[in-house]
Amino acid sequence: MKRIVVLVSGGGTNLQALLDAEARGDIPNGKITCVIASNPEAYALERAKKHGVKGRVLCKKDFASTAEYSKAMVDALREEGADLVILAGFLTILDEQVTRAFPQKILNIHPALIPSFCGKGFYGLHVHEAVLESGVKVTGATVHFVSEVCDGGAILLQKAVPVLPDDTPEILQKRVMEECEWKLLPKAAACFCSDKIVWRDGKAFIEE
Repeated sequence: MKRIVVLVSGGGTNLQALLDAEARGDIPNGKITCVIASNPEAYALERAKKHGVKGRVLCKKDFASTAEYSKAMVDALREEGADLVILAGFLTILDEQVTRAFPQKILNIHPALIPSFCGKGFYGLHVHEAVLESGVKVTGATVHFVSEVCDGGAILLQKAVPVLPDDTPEILQKRVMEECEWKLLPKAAACFCSDKIVWRDGKAFIEE
């Protein structure tokens, strides 16, 4: 049974999707054992508590630098025995110490079809605003492995939804979350924990 540690910063809707999937038996070889929040007020901690999952808080402002914060995160993840780390709306920057300590073991969900609308500054509603401004007709979400390049790690899963004429950033965000993010993230966790991910030439594939 692989131990999953989820990193959060806010409401934790993606965390809830993972918790619900685990409860349904959709992540058969994985268990969410700890949730680490960058914000002590994050509602995600309440979600974890309701499911009997351990919560921890690691605030960036308690550390003098990103390097010190990243080292503390590595220490915390090792203490929790993390086999898989999932960034689920985690908005605090970590440096390469974390990716080097957990190579090919950190997954992130991004609310767009990478390589479009990604990288520095593309998070939350900013992504959906940029999508609408561009005039593209489809968008979606991407689960990718975290590397030292922002949103630049190997893509694991993607799902698309249409962009509709009357969409606002908020409406589009809701569609992407409900139809893409909440489905992709549990599937990615399940595939990882069942050892279905294979690597070829630096790219990740799922083998059933």
